[in-house]
Amino acid sequence: MAEQTYHSDLSVTQIPHIEAVTADAIKPDSNILSTKVSHEIDKTAPKIVLATLNARYFHTSFGLRYLYANLKELQPFCEIKEFIIQTRAIDIVEQILASKPDIVGFGVYIWNIVETTDVVSLLKVIAPEIKIVLGGPEVSYETEQQSIVASADYVLTGPADLSFYQLCKDIINDTPLDRKILNSKPVELNELASPYQYYTDEDLTHRLLYVEASRGCPFKCEFCLSSLDKTSVPFEIVLFLEQMEILYNRGARNFKFIDRTFNLNINTTMQIMQFFLDRMTDDLYLHFEVVPDHLPRKLKELLAQFPEGSLQFEIGIQTFNTQVQKNISRKQNNAKSKENLIWLKDNTSAHIHADLIFGLPGETFETFKDSFNQLYHCRPHEIQMGILKRLKGSPIIRHTEAFDLRFNPLPPFNILSTDRVSFATMQRINRFARYWDMIGNSGRFKYSLPHILSDEPFDDFMAITEWIFNKTGQIHKINLKKLFELISQAVEALYPEKHEIVLEKIEQDYEAAKLKSLFSSLSLYAVPQAAATVKNKSLQRQQRHMS
Repeated sequence: MAEQTYHSDLSVTQIPHIEAVTADAIKPDSNILSTKVSHEIDKTAPKIVLATLNARYFHTSFGLRYLYANLKELQPFCEIKEFIIQTRAIDIVEQILASKPDIVGFGVYIWNIVETTDVVSLLKVIAPEIKIVLGGPEVSYETEQQSIVASADYVLTGPADLSFYQLCKDIINDTPLDRKILNSKPVELNELASPYQYYTDEDLTHRLLYVEASRGCPFKCEFCLSSLDKTSVPFEIVLFLEQMEILYNRGARNFKFIDRTFNLNINTTMQIMQFFLDRMTDDLYLHFEVVPDHLPRKLKELLAQFPEGSLQFEIGIQTFNTQVQKNISRKQNNAKSKENLIWLKDNTSAHIHADLIFGLPGETFETFKDSFNQLYHCRPHEIQMGILKRLKGSPIIRHTEAFDLRFNPLPPFNILSTDRVSFATMQRINRFARYWDMIGNSGRFKYSLPHILSDEPFDDFMAITEWIFNKTGQIHKINLKKLFELISQAVEALYPEKHEIVLEKIEQDYEAAKLKSLFSSLSLYAVPQAAATVKNKSLQRQQRHMS
């Protein structure tokens, strides 16, 4: 069996939002990795910090752990620091500088580009002598045009698992480098050191663990950066499962596979699924991204054996429109995909999260509505309505002129309009998606929603969306009690013939939510809004001080 030497004193610092903890709780971790220092490098060698800003504390940075795992003799001088994007840039800089680094490497992604740019800019003002290295998908394409690159010393494009180590050696040895932007060479998977031992006990207990059984994707869907891959390459399955067993024996129970096509090689998929089924516990949770039209009988038989709460499948549908699929080079057997979605819902306990994307070249409001309706009738637990984003380097950009694709110049670079979808319509869909996430995907309205929606669920929910937005002007910060009231009022106003039965079901949903207020205290009927008296805000503030 492959050995995984877990370092319990590895200095991996996950720093939460500055306002959520005390000052003592955010002091830099003084525990340093106790690996024996190699004689090949002097003990006075520069200190390296690997940092990134995660979207949430629950997430872990898989990429940083790969970089750390492959630093060889430089490992004893490296520390991982993970932050969340809600933390102020100046506080992040303070925490980084507390480690007195000479080299700081940042993982840059679409969700943290703005915040990381702020951090890098501040860091260069306060400590310009520090060498800043950027890597990650967001800076791997259209690199020279980005403001964050202007503030950095070096950028590693592509897979930097090994090239970061070489760059650090060049910096340490003061080896002249003739350019800022360095292209990483393709990586052979058997050359990589495993990152899994660098998940800490804190990670295993409280955070999501990312794992990968393969890299790359054979499909060419143009909205995705994985379309640039030539194929999918698996890790050696025996060695991979040995690493999973070590994690499992250490107490890991929360695994998210980042493979783009987990069920591509059915034999490998079967081995992995059987491995976890043999070790099933009440708290084991597995998350996979699967291809919807590739579920052979033997895999179905295995999936049916998993208990409730153990599996989540993320299933990309994106669109059922065959012309749009052709436009984006997506191959998908729509009939088989729908058949398999229904089979999974009826014959397994897996939680099914299905994706649609609005704004694809050639898609219209009507064709998207048709895709939504078809997918809704396949009965997935969640329909994630994504809005097309302009990922740097993705081939979707080739359609910009032909379909008049107009993207937001600011992150997350979402589509604003196309030749077939106006900005106003795009905003309607954005609101639909937000309300659908609060109502349809939340699981809080599982009794009432089926009675609200008809055979044309898109039209029904769009009407609900527009009624609530016209009433509140809000798509965020609607508390749950208020949301129950708004849904009831919307149904009464729009579908009065349904209101009586829906009201009964809403009460069931409300009781399941276990809110403190009594259901009878809710305002469940549409009534004219009483005119509100708005006092001068300055006067209100003065009165609070005087009271």
